[in-house]
Amino acid sequence: MSLKCFSRGNNNIKNTKRSTECPAFIIECEAVVVGSGSGGGVIAGNLANSGHKVLVLEKGSYLARTNLSLLEDTSMDQMYLGSGLLITADMDVMLLAGSTVGGGSTINWAASIQTPQHVLKEWSESYNLELFGSEFYKGAMKIVCDKMGVQSEIEDEGFQNMILRKGCQELGYPVETVPRNAPSGHYCGWCSMGCKDGRKQGTAETWLVDLVKSGNGAILPECEALEVIHEKKNDNSGKSKAVGVAFAFKNYDGVRQIGMVKSKVTIVACGALSTPSLLKRSGLKNPNIGRNLHLHPVVIAWGYFPDSQPMSNEIWPKAGKKSYEGGIITAVSKVVANFKGSGYGAILQTPGLHPGMFSALMPWVSGLDIKMRMSKYSRTAYIFALARDKGSGEAFSPYSVTYKLDKTDEENLKLGLEKTLRILAAAGAEEIGTQHTKGRSLKVKEASLKQFERFVKEESSIGMGKHSVPICSAHQMGSCRMGVDPTTSVVNSKGETWEVEGLFLGDSSVFPTALGVNPMVTIQSISYCTAQSVLQVLKNQKSE
Repeated sequence: MSLKCFSRGNNNIKNTKRSTECPAFIIECEAVVVGSGSGGGVIAGNLANSGHKVLVLEKGSYLARTNLSLLEDTSMDQMYLGSGLLITADMDVMLLAGSTVGGGSTINWAASIQTPQHVLKEWSESYNLELFGSEFYKGAMKIVCDKMGVQSEIEDEGFQNMILRKGCQELGYPVETVPRNAPSGHYCGWCSMGCKDGRKQGTAETWLVDLVKSGNGAILPECEALEVIHEKKNDNSGKSKAVGVAFAFKNYDGVRQIGMVKSKVTIVACGALSTPSLLKRSGLKNPNIGRNLHLHPVVIAWGYFPDSQPMSNEIWPKAGKKSYEGGIITAVSKVVANFKGSGYGAILQTPGLHPGMFSALMPWVSGLDIKMRMSKYSRTAYIFALARDKGSGEAFSPYSVTYKLDKTDEENLKLGLEKTLRILAAAGAEEIGTQHTKGRSLKVKEASLKQFERFVKEESSIGMGKHSVPICSAHQMGSCRMGVDPTTSVVNSKGETWEVEGLFLGDSSVFPTALGVNPMVTIQSISYCTAQSVLQVLKNQKSE
């Protein structure tokens, strides 16, 4: 089934705004999806598999496996929003978000954790969203996990996760294996730059492949949505109806042009940092748009494990292990997660850090110090604490993000930082430290118990914010949250906006609260459910 394309002389979309007055061409389809990540990719694949004509607009570029450089600077520039250099207005939180075909699922760390039970309970009972207490949603989680081949086996655990696991075991802390959308033998460490062998099953390897193979759709990379076009309905509802999307692209001569998609339904899935600004540009007035943003703030501790020991033949992890190799997240500790209490705490995991990001996070003490730190890079393990945050902020564009850390979140991060330092020491680190600007560290094996306890207490008691300790965020959510009341939310339980009929959202922006774990499975599961709602709308339109 082909997509219909018209010259601009056939433009029959009424009441358009300036950016749509003279498009170079118009494409007609049944559904247009803005964004190709964990949300947009799932919805697009489902609609195409059901026989509907679907067009996906992706702001980022498409990089085939053979074109992946796996070089840090190039990958950041090509595959991340803002070239990986986004930051909150007060410069306290560094933000990482994917911007490429497959979105975050292309550059994430493969962790595939289902929506925790206490979160489902909170969303279904406290927010009255019956979807999250339903068998339908549980079924959606199974479907998306099966699609991605999620499994929990590990043939050879990487350097950092070995250390997290051993430290927890030595201290009696709980530690679990993290399910991943990659096979048990997936041992690379470059997942944040794409998957060159295609074994990590993001949307570019699953749902978007379905879209293309179905013959019912296409993906247009490097096309930025400018606005959702909507017209007033001819009734007394006061609502409007989505009829398409205007987008910008560059032609073969590098000249910026405008294209238009005419569709029966529109799905916006740009991510929690970008979806609000598109809705605002499109004239939506809901005051909740862009608000209630959560970031899963992260703070990090490090430990150095030399690959030689002058007084011992025992080297652990073995000398061949490097910090940048292996599955990035295969272990998690919930020692301070508080899953059985309020549900608000911090989980402990390991990041994927290559030299550029490693050096950016390492505090500057002196030229000699940073040289020494970099020489130890390959044997330095990082463990981070990630808070399920009560604090929130606003994202009216990816370049205008504000965020305030709640006091509870700060205490949870401090507690998490304390635990990470203890874990690193228990696993056998020679030296430990945090990212505090003073750059202090402790030679564990030369310190007395009293010195160790004082160091841990002091480093984990430092106030967050005001540039004292770098805070990072790789998960943004909640900026167009789902709810049952249009005065407090942006979309209903079907993912459709309260203001514009036929306009659906399909990304992490619809989360009612922070999630507290890696969000890919939850995004895909909600989006799968939203896709079924979109299919019903298309079915109803066909029967009218």
